[in-house]
Amino acid sequence: MAAVLVVSFLALASGWSRPRLERLRERPLFRIPLAVEVVLGGLGVAAYAITVYAGLAGTDFQQGNLAPTAVYVGFWVGLSFLSLVLGDVFRLLSPWRAIGRATGWLAARLGGGGATEPLPYPDRLGHWPAAAGILAFVICELVWRAGRDPGPLGVLMLVYLFAQLAGMGVYGVEAWTRRGDAFGVWFGLFALLAPVARDGRGRLVLRAPAAGAAGLQPLAGTVALLVIGIASTGFDGAREGPLFNGVRGDLQDAFVSAGASIGLGLELAFLAGLLAALAMVGALWRLGTQGMPRAGSAPDRAALSRRFAHTLVPIAAAYVVAHYFSLLAYNGQDLWRLASDPLGRGADLFGGASSRIDYSILTATAIWYVQVLALVAGHVAALVLAHDRALVVYGSARAAVRSQIVMLVLMVCFTCLGLWLLSAALNG
Repeated sequence: MAAVLVVSFLALASGWSRPRLERLRERPLFRIPLAVEVVLGGLGVAAYAITVYAGLAGTDFQQGNLAPTAVYVGFWVGLSFLSLVLGDVFRLLSPWRAIGRATGWLAARLGGGGATEPLPYPDRLGHWPAAAGILAFVICELVWRAGRDPGPLGVLMLVYLFAQLAGMGVYGVEAWTRRGDAFGVWFGLFALLAPVARDGRGRLVLRAPAAGAAGLQPLAGTVALLVIGIASTGFDGAREGPLFNGVRGDLQDAFVSAGASIGLGLELAFLAGLLAALAMVGALWRLGTQGMPRAGSAPDRAALSRRFAHTLVPIAAAYVVAHYFSLLAYNGQDLWRLASDPLGRGADLFGGASSRIDYSILTATAIWYVQVLALVAGHVAALVLAHDRALVVYGSARAAVRSQIVMLVLMVCFTCLGLWLLSAALNG
């Protein structure tokens, strides 16, 4: 697989001598009517309300309650995949954005236009609220055992809703959802890779896949957000393998010896593993940017890191597709059963309560090929994006190629890491 990256690098060096992605060619299609946006927002609010109610009022058995599978499979994984194909669909489905817009509309109608103007969104905040939100979410998913239980999950969903309403109330609906909403930002980053997008006038347009990432405007915290996404997905794969399983027991014993309970010791061991993964991915990225020469448009390492931050987007997407493809293919089927009996009390609302997961729809070999293809495609896309940006930053093809040798090494490292995590999970 490393050979594919090397060949791609050589092909870019010899045949891609001027930037082509800075000005995207888009083919306009049509505008989404406001009524459709209202309906989709209403569906998002309804799905959110049902999921919260199921978590709070339904059975405590995870496999019998709609909430855990709806959040961690349908929402977290399903919308990631959907964003890669159809663009920023979450912007239309976001329940808190729909509630915020409806609240603003009502306030304008009832208040006679005297509503308080939102504050300007501070540049120093950037994507840091979104990065903190994604980190908290993956801790609930991968570290905190109760975070997957229906009751606590329902409470956390309400807490997040109130936090989003507060942010939108202070900084405005659009400013907050584009910068501070963890999931709005996360799915929006994946949407940059989709062949479908919305232009500044609200029209749907077609474009080359992955080319939209070149238009990313990185803010404070954008790199941290992407590092968290890559590292958490990698850790989720590593914790299923023999390497971390061997270390986990030692970490748990160390925390128990320090006074923690057995359960808390296990959670702290997982947290330590997650933090180690964050440090490793962050160090790899830092080494990659440290190896590139400075340029006039990127006078320091922080600026250079931001100029190439968009190259992390296809890597994050590749890790998500490779790691969660089988989960979506199998456990995604269970959403039909759970939607028919969301509370786990024996109902059959849609006639699917007796349905079962069909594990024969995909073979292990087919899953492996999809995973490998996703990793290679994601890292090749990252190389293309990096090379095109280097032509802009360094001004000449020769300087751009020299600057991207270290990026090639970085992509090989990320690819090998992803393949190793997949094989470790299979052998675990």
